[in-house]
Amino acid sequence: MENFKANGLPLLIGSLPMDNHEQATRLVLEHTPDIPLWVQLPVYKEEGMISQFLPGLPGFTDGTGKNFLDTAKPGFDEEFLAYFEDYLAVSESGADIGDSRFALSGARGKGFFEFLKQVDEKGTPFIALKGQVTGPVTFGTAVKDEQDKNIFYNDQLKDAAIKKLAMNARWQAKEFSKRGATPVIFLDEPALAGFGTSAYITITREDVTQSIEEIAREIHAENGLAGVHVCANTEWDMLLGSNIDIISFDSFSFFDKFVLYPEMIKSYFNQGKILAWGIVPTHKAEIIAAQTTRGLVQLLNDQMDELSKTTGIDKETVISQSFITPSCGTGSLDLESAKKVLKLTKEVSKAFRQ
Repeated sequence: MENFKANGLPLLIGSLPMDNHEQATRLVLEHTPDIPLWVQLPVYKEEGMISQFLPGLPGFTDGTGKNFLDTAKPGFDEEFLAYFEDYLAVSESGADIGDSRFALSGARGKGFFEFLKQVDEKGTPFIALKGQVTGPVTFGTAVKDEQDKNIFYNDQLKDAAIKKLAMNARWQAKEFSKRGATPVIFLDEPALAGFGTSAYITITREDVTQSIEEIAREIHAENGLAGVHVCANTEWDMLLGSNIDIISFDSFSFFDKFVLYPEMIKSYFNQGKILAWGIVPTHKAEIIAAQTTRGLVQLLNDQMDELSKTTGIDKETVISQSFITPSCGTGSLDLESAKKVLKLTKEVSKAFRQ
């Protein structure tokens, strides 16, 4: 961690509004040649951020089209036992994780394997390679059991889900490490924007940090960097005090909320950790269309100056420990707007570093 510097490089967030994995991957490599990522194409239902990571969990039946784990189905207990036997085989006995239920495969893994193919074809070293899993809070509050209850409130299913996400993150990191690149794996956590509201009133800070940190530990086991992406506001001190390495936030819209934790941000930077500044908006096409590279560079400079002033961290350090990113993924945008987001991210990073 101490040796890795972000240095204002551009980084993307998971999704694109396309239906061709090969073309989508080429677009990513064109705009982020130093640290590209594999792309989720949500036009395919198998690549939705919940459904992509469901197969392999006990109680899941493919083909239903539902984010659902059925603990009442015949044979569930045997299925659950087999699941944890597989987990222990990989985590403790050295079984090949690539051949396990914890790896993406089939229709759900097309983007990942197309990415590896093009990375291998390049034959040139990358600073890092980026992947993602759905965060445990977002996943656990979107998947239901047979009583229509979020699995985050079922200790058995919650534990199984966290371990599935953790081992999938580790599998990705392992594949990236084989290619000589630093693995960067993000946990996408849009649900954390609702933390503390009535919708999640029974979820504690400890629930959040413990589940995130379990996944981060598996990423760290492969010498990877663990990031958390939240596309709106949350209680940032909860993440600033955790064992993650990168916090990805929407600085275009929520910088004023993030900067309210100066002492924790200072401590975070002093540990060599990284901020991913979501300075390029992805909310609406008309907002994206109104942006210019110069305007966003100025906004980013102003924000970094303010953060430097309030924390006492010199700006050079802030820059060396910062990525430049879109505020969120672009999978729900029209393609023209998504391409502009990628272009702005690349240009803002280049202009900022110059």
